[in-house]
Amino acid sequence: MGIYSIKDLEHLSGIKAHTIRIWEQRHNLFSPQRTDTNIRFYSDEDLKLILNISLLKNHGVKISKIVQMKTEQIQEQVIQLAEGQFVNEDQVNALTVAMIDSNEELFHSIISSNQKKIGFEKTVIDIVYPFFKKIGILWVSSSINPAQEHFISHLIRQKLIVETAQLEVVSNAESFLLFLPEGELHEISLLFANYLLRARGYKTIYLGQSVPLKDVEEIYHAINPDYLFTVATSKPNQNKFSVFLKDLGKKFNNSKVFITGNQALTSESTFPENVQLIRQFHELDTALAHMPLT
Repeated sequence: MGIYSIKDLEHLSGIKAHTIRIWEQRHNLFSPQRTDTNIRFYSDEDLKLILNISLLKNHGVKISKIVQMKTEQIQEQVIQLAEGQFVNEDQVNALTVAMIDSNEELFHSIISSNQKKIGFEKTVIDIVYPFFKKIGILWVSSSINPAQEHFISHLIRQKLIVETAQLEVVSNAESFLLFLPEGELHEISLLFANYLLRARGYKTIYLGQSVPLKDVEEIYHAINPDYLFTVATSKPNQNKFSVFLKDLGKKFNNSKVFITGNQALTSESTFPENVQLIRQFHELDTALAHMPLT
């Protein structure tokens, strides 16, 4: 069971802590528990309820009506809205509910309805990535159950693999070698980069998680890719990351190397001339636009 502070509820739902307390006192919506040190905390059920209330309020349902509804009625309206005209924040909240409730059906409903309306790429960029940023708050506070994040990450990973597999492989196109550094397991961004590159007509060789650089180098010399793409999310010490950057520049000096991820984005290290930082995925599109396909 998750343990959430009122600030967690505020950050995840967009509803001010002051308003949550008023609803708690006036409508008896929540029954927070207390730790041994008398600090109030909220449960998974409380978080799901506040997210659902936020969603309904965004669609014009008054709190006076919501408090009269049973939990099942609230959930039913939310599922109906999942197939309707959500705004992005609503979709992010709905994905959070799907994660907390381990609701695979709701997850697929949200992704599929958005994919039909705005396409797969925009669904990932406008909804999936903001969702991951939002639940990052729970990691910082150690509130989220790792199993919940693993559940939703697995579904997203699976979806990315399926969508990529449907794209045509162009054997004679310029090629990208994609990998995660040794010890790096956060694969979503690398999978999405693989999808984007395939969708734009590039050939990709996908190595996946935690690949020692010596193994990357061996494959690199065997297949001679035109470009490399990697993601550095975890936090090794600054010196190790600086060495990693230098190795990228030296070992793959005949190719352009693209790198993204929190570690790369926050690093103060000097990037070698052939290593380019990608801050957002639209920057990858810009870079690709200047690299004509053969």
